[in-house]
Amino acid sequence: MSDWFSILPPLVAIIVVLWKKEVIVALLAAICCSELLILLAGQDATTSILTFSIASVERVVNVFGDGGNTRVLVFSLLVGALLAYMRASGGVSATVNFLIQKGLSGTARRARLLPFFTGIAVFIESNLSVLMSGILSRGLFDKFNMSRARLAYIIDSTSAPICILLLLNGWGAYVLGLLGAYDLDQSVVSILVQTIPLNFYALITLAIVFYTIWADKVHGPMKQAELQQNSTNTRMELDVEPSKPSFMLVPLLTMSFSIVGFMFYTGGGTFTDGSGSKSVLYATVLACVVSYVMMVSSKRFGHKQMTEIGFKGMAELLPLVTIVLFSLALGASLKQLGTGHFVSGLVAENLPLFLVPAMLFIAGGIMSFTTGTSWGTFALLIPIGMPLVVELGLPAPLLLAAILGGGVFGDHCSPISDTTAVSSVASGCDLLEHVRTQLPYALVAGGASLVAYLIMGIVMIGI
Repeated sequence: MSDWFSILPPLVAIIVVLWKKEVIVALLAAICCSELLILLAGQDATTSILTFSIASVERVVNVFGDGGNTRVLVFSLLVGALLAYMRASGGVSATVNFLIQKGLSGTARRARLLPFFTGIAVFIESNLSVLMSGILSRGLFDKFNMSRARLAYIIDSTSAPICILLLLNGWGAYVLGLLGAYDLDQSVVSILVQTIPLNFYALITLAIVFYTIWADKVHGPMKQAELQQNSTNTRMELDVEPSKPSFMLVPLLTMSFSIVGFMFYTGGGTFTDGSGSKSVLYATVLACVVSYVMMVSSKRFGHKQMTEIGFKGMAELLPLVTIVLFSLALGASLKQLGTGHFVSGLVAENLPLFLVPAMLFIAGGIMSFTTGTSWGTFALLIPIGMPLVVELGLPAPLLLAAILGGGVFGDHCSPISDTTAVSSVASGCDLLEHVRTQLPYALVAGGASLVAYLIMGIVMIGI
């Protein structure tokens, strides 16, 4: 079977999403398509609707065989309970009023700046950055009549670019590990530092986000979303009578500080060796416990009522958690099918050297978009890019920056990305609306970055 067939499942997912406007159905169709191709590639003579359907079910079940995947899914559900606790306690409404009274978010512009600077400050973990920024700002965006789609764009397009620029986090440890296998002419830490000014997608994306915040300008589908922001779904946070800001801020601060501690704990005393999935899960559990104790201690809530609130919050996020589950299953299926290796292989064949950075950026975007994972993209493209550095003397920081930026670019455009789903969870925005409204901004930044890599390829490598 031709390797070209390996890109069919992602295409199926994209077509179904555009046709039916339904992500879960699209992911299921893509998983079934991928499993069918795997069976056919193995020349299984017994292949039938039953066999590849069973294989598809088993692929989803096997997601839970990986502890990291299971922790992501459990933490996503617990975030729903935590949000419900903070909302029911009146802490969200009280925090909004407090920030406005203190002048920290007394205007719409300051309200937009809050998630932006929160995302920059919390660069140690992308999921934490998204969660902190989204949860803290949801009520403020409601208060100032701004859409949740706009909030989703701000937090999603701030967190990943910051994390990939300031690599003093799990992302950095992961990339360092991938680079350690190659005999490069300079230290890997030095290479990472030099990628900062060359990571054009991250820098341009942050500049565009800041422009939309400061100038209060939105374009394309985002403009339409702003006109429709008075829907009941985007104003649910402020329906509860305010109580005290502590009912929101204490659980949030607990989650923020405890994740740092858990990173050291899970890393045996070394932050960069810590497990991001474990730390975020443990921190979310602790935040839920703190919120529960505070609400029960206030005498306004009993155990039975808290249980009901928590499960209702989880139920609200169940569709998005299902999307994350199917995205993880599809990613594993595509890995076995060899989609990523095929796409990356296209880049390495018969390219003029000055085009290599631009092509790596494009390949990173396509791979991340079709597989829904930037980390998987790094794992596949770094083994292609770094040997070119060793054998042909190409500049390592430029090639690495193109790979990292391309991975984030595709992730921002992808409707099957788990990061996209988490941003939707944190902001309370519909997943497809988030993808649709963010896509034009990501494409503009991606196009500008491609031009920049073409120019830098000529400048640093030569024609």
